[in-house]
Amino acid sequence: MKRTALVLAIASLTLASAATTVIASSHREAPLITKYPKVDATDFYMFRSYEAGRSGFVTFIANYQPAQDPGSGPNYYLMDDKASYKINIDNNGDAVADIVMDFKFFQIKRDLKVPVNGMPMRVPLSFIGPFGDAEARDTQNIIEGYQLYWTSPGVPRALSANIRNASTTFIKPFDNVGMKTIKDYRGYSERFVYRVQFPGCATEGRVFTGQRREGFAVNLGEVFDLINTNPLGAPNAEPNALFGKNVTSLAVEVPISCLTNAANPSPIIGAWTTASSPNSDGDAQLSRLSAPLVNELVIGLADKDTFNKSAPTSDGQFLDYVTFPTMPVIIEALFPSAKAPTRYPRTDLIQAFLTGVPGLNQPANVTAGEMMRLNTSIAPKVVGSQSPLGVLGGDTAGFPNGRRPGDDVVDIELRVLEGALLPAAEAPAGSLPFTDGTAVNSTYFRAAFPYLTTPLPGSPNSGIATGTPGDGNGG
Repeated sequence: MKRTALVLAIASLTLASAATTVIASSHREAPLITKYPKVDATDFYMFRSYEAGRSGFVTFIANYQPAQDPGSGPNYYLMDDKASYKINIDNNGDAVADIVMDFKFFQIKRDLKVPVNGMPMRVPLSFIGPFGDAEARDTQNIIEGYQLYWTSPGVPRALSANIRNASTTFIKPFDNVGMKTIKDYRGYSERFVYRVQFPGCATEGRVFTGQRREGFAVNLGEVFDLINTNPLGAPNAEPNALFGKNVTSLAVEVPISCLTNAANPSPIIGAWTTASSPNSDGDAQLSRLSAPLVNELVIGLADKDTFNKSAPTSDGQFLDYVTFPTMPVIIEALFPSAKAPTRYPRTDLIQAFLTGVPGLNQPANVTAGEMMRLNTSIAPKVVGSQSPLGVLGGDTAGFPNGRRPGDDVVDIELRVLEGALLPAAEAPAGSLPFTDGTAVNSTYFRAAFPYLTTPLPGSPNSGIATGTPGDGNGG
């Protein structure tokens, strides 16, 4: 592909990954990751906490293991005990991780037995009776826990402390297998929200890992069927394809004072999540995610696995995919009235996802790299006051200034891709209200950590019959 002088100039800045578009966030987005669902990152959220009294914190949520069917027993959705699940944070704008939170999971296999005609026999199940108390697990055949390593400038890699018992281990709640086994799953799972002391951090935070209801809303099947829907229809006209699914969340709430760079003060941080695990394809990083939809609909098929294995500092290799995006051309072929923007290279896509937007979330002396950026000095908005269109809707506390669960990133990114940030002369369809037809907003979610709602139960089946993508503040 022939490059203009401008493309050559920005090549050193690496990937402008804002050229993302419609569909599910990062579920099965590359060929290799489909083989390793336990390390498949599905969504990444980063926002200033909007729970009452917690505005001095940033919440990170890294979701893994996509499209979990609630009733998938008997083994359910354990994490990979050989994997490293990381949340990487850049706090000086150089596209290199300065702070790393590394989750390492383990399983305790208890080998429960029951007497059969006087003979103790191993049971085939993960549990043999009801349970629901975080400390009472006599009927569980397997217990899952984790440790959380922290690395930051001047603080060597060390384990975070569980303030509840002064240990360095935390327990993960069992998945929501059903209401006979765990009668009150919400009450049960909330016992696993832990106060945590991060090494070198004066203020404690909170951590929770466990199953949550899938919060991403998308008209998945119809969009991938050559956009077999009306892209200019009502924003809530279509069902959410992920409505009846759960996901596993790694949620951490960290004091802002422990995230920003004391040596070079700036309120702006960038972050992304990665997962690595020994496997038959080599001991390699298998998953990488920050802004949604980058790998699905921007990166060419032949390079998707390479993107998942890469780091922000090497994103220059993907530059052409972004500055000359293919999706607007495909959309125009399917809907001739949706004329693709005429500006090439697509410089309008650079700031929102590569360097941050000046005056919003661009750090000084920035080195470009694909990551989500958040200006921690911008006050959060409470549930009900958040615009699902984020910055496009006049709400600077939302996407692409970080990402909250209620931000409708599908509609936002589709509109930007079609030229919402360009002059009308360069984007004939740029002012049109493109949508996938599936709505989401802040009221679908809880107003408190860990924000994503109670996972759907495996039983009774009526638990997944009707409703919204989340089950509101009560869920």
